[in-house]
Amino acid sequence: QVQLVESGGGLVQAGDSLKLSCVASGPPFSLYAMAWFRQTPGQERTFVAAINSGQGAYYADSVKGRFTISRDNAKNSVYLQMNSLKPEDTSVYYCAVDRRLYYSGSDYFQSTMAYWGQGTQVTVSS
Repeated sequence: QVQLVESGGGLVQAGDSLKLSCVASGPPFSLYAMAWFRQTPGQERTFVAAINSGQGAYYADSVKGRFTISRDNAKNSVYLQMNSLKPEDTSVYYCAVDRRLYYSGSDYFQSTMAYWGQGTQVTVSS
C-alpha cells in the first residue's frame, strides 16, 4: 500500500518562506521522479516542480528562482522549499510520484503521476 503524506503547509505573509515535506511509505521511489503540483478551487491542478532520479530539477516558470525541490532517497521523501512567497502561491500543494521508471525529461503532468498525497494548504496573505 503506497501512501504519500505531505506536511508543512500553513498561513504566512507575503515574502515569507515555508518548507513542505512529503514522506512516501511503501516501495522505495529512488528510481522515479517525484513532483509537486498545486490546485486552487475551481482550477486545474498545475505542475510546480519535479526532481528526477538523477537529482535533475525542473520548475514551473511562476516559481523558478523562488522554490527549490529536493529529495532524500534514504527517507523516501521529497521537499519543497518556498521562498519569497506571494499571495498567488496560495493553493493546496500535492506531492506525487511519476510512473515512468528512470524518466529524466522535463515534462510532468497529472497523467504521468502514479501516486498522490492528500495535499497541504498554503495560504499567503498580502
